[in-house]
Amino acid sequence: MLGGELGNSSAGTAAQADTILPRLAGLHFNTVLMPVAWDEIEPQEGRFDFSVLDHWVDVAQEQHVHLVLLWFGSWKNAFSNYAPEWVLTDTRRFPRAISAEGLPTEILSPLGAETARCDARAFAALMRHVREKDAAQQTVLMVQVENEIGYLGVGGRDRSEAANKLFTEAVPGELMARVKSGAGFATGLNPAGRNWKEVFGGAADEDFVAWEYGLFAQQVAAAGKKEYALPMYMNAQLPAEKETAGDYPSGGPYPTTQAIYRAAAPAIDFYAPDIYWPDFSGWVDEYAAAANPVFVPEARLDAAPMNAMYLYGEARGFGFSPFAVDSLPAADSQGKSEDKGSPQTGPGLGEVYGALGAMSDVILEAQAKGAIRGLVLHETSLRPAQTVALGGFLFRATLARGWPARNLLTSDGGMMVLETAPDEFLVMGSGLTVTFSRDPDADGQVAGIAGIERLAHVDGKWTPVEVENGDQSDQGRGLLMDAKAFGVYRVRLYTYSRKN
Repeated sequence: MLGGELGNSSAGTAAQADTILPRLAGLHFNTVLMPVAWDEIEPQEGRFDFSVLDHWVDVAQEQHVHLVLLWFGSWKNAFSNYAPEWVLTDTRRFPRAISAEGLPTEILSPLGAETARCDARAFAALMRHVREKDAAQQTVLMVQVENEIGYLGVGGRDRSEAANKLFTEAVPGELMARVKSGAGFATGLNPAGRNWKEVFGGAADEDFVAWEYGLFAQQVAAAGKKEYALPMYMNAQLPAEKETAGDYPSGGPYPTTQAIYRAAAPAIDFYAPDIYWPDFSGWVDEYAAAANPVFVPEARLDAAPMNAMYLYGEARGFGFSPFAVDSLPAADSQGKSEDKGSPQTGPGLGEVYGALGAMSDVILEAQAKGAIRGLVLHETSLRPAQTVALGGFLFRATLARGWPARNLLTSDGGMMVLETAPDEFLVMGSGLTVTFSRDPDADGQVAGIAGIERLAHVDGKWTPVEVENGDQSDQGRGLLMDAKAFGVYRVRLYTYSRKN
C-alpha cells in the first residue's frame, strides 16, 4: 500500500472525492485511508445513509485507487465527538466515563452496554453495505475499528461506579490464564493475585481499561466481520516522552497492552502505531516485535518520503500512510509530482511513491527473499551515520554535505538497498552519501566500486540515463545521492584480497 490518510473533515461530502482522489492518484497513491463517521451514516437511530461513501467508492474505482475505511464510532482520538447526537444527549442510556474528580467526561464509557450494542449495529450495517456495494471490485481493502481509543484524564481510567466495582473484583479467568502463561505480558505481574491491583500492580489502571476497551472492540469488530470479513485493525496514539497514562489515551493498543487486547478482542487482526514522534524506526520495530505485520496508518507528512525507505526496506512493511495527504499539491501537466518537499525534506512523497510503485514487483520479491535493507537518517538522529549489511557488503550512509564547506545539504535522508544479483544492487533514496566495504564476517576481502548508473523509468523499463563516475562518485569512493530528488541507482561492487 502506497497510502495516505485524509484529514478528519476531508471525506464528509461526495464532492470532495471528485477533487481529492484524482489528485492523489496523479501523485502515485494506490490506497487512501478515509474516515466514515457514525454521526454521518446514522444521524437518526436505525436510519442509515451511505450515499457519500458510495460516491467515494465509485470515484476510487474510476481512479484505480483502493480505500481503507476508518470507523469513527464511539471514539476518535479518545473523545466521542463523532458519535450521533442521539447518543451524546442520552447519558443514561449511553453513560460517560467519570473523571477522578467524579465529573462526567466527553468520553463514552466502554462499559456502556447500549453504547456497544448500537456501535456494533451501525458498524455491521456499514460492513453489510460495503459487501453489497463492493465485494466484486474489492475497492475497500480493510477497516480500522474505532480510532486511537483510550481514557484521557488523571488516573488513567474511568472512575464510574460500575468501573470501580469491576476494578476491585477478580481479574476475568480468560485473562488470568494468559497472565499465567506469561506470553506477551510485561514482567513483574503477580499470577497469584486476585483483583486488578494485586495482579497488575502499578499498571493496573491502564491494563483494566485496556481490557474494557478490548471487549468493546471485540463486540464491534465481530458484528462487522459477520457481515463482511475484511481484515480489521486498531491504531494507537503513541505516548510522548515523559507522558503518563491519562496524558496519552490510557489503555490504547500499545505494545505493553496488546496481550490484553489479544485476549479480549480476537476479531482484531493486528495493531498499528500512529507515529508523529521522532523515533519512527523504533516504534515500527516495537510493533513488529509484538507480532504485528508492519503497517503505519498515520505519520508526519513532512518526514514521510524518507521514513518510507525504512518501512518498506528495513521493516519489510506492507503499508505506509502519512496523515493529511489531501493537502498535497497536484501533479503537473506532464504527470510529474509538484510535491517537491522543502529544502529540508528533499523529494516529495509523490515523487517517492512514483518510483516505489514502478519498482513494486522487485521490492516485493526482495522482501520475500530477505534481500532488502533500509534506513532513515535525520539531522536530529543520535548517530551521524548508519550502516546496513547485505550480500556480504556493508552500506554506510551519512547525510549529504556540500563541498568544500561540508555544510549539510538536507535535514533528512533515506535509502533502500536491494540485492538483484551477486555483487549487484539497486539503491534508491535521497539525501545521503553511501560508501561500501566488505562485511568482515564474509571473507576478509576488500570491496571496490565497479560501476554506478543512475536509472530512470522509461517506457515501462528501468533504463540507465547517467553513469556516475568522477566527481559524481567522489572519484569512485561512494554513491552521492541527490539531496533534493529521489534517485534509483544500479551499483556493481567487486572484491579483492588484502594481500594483493
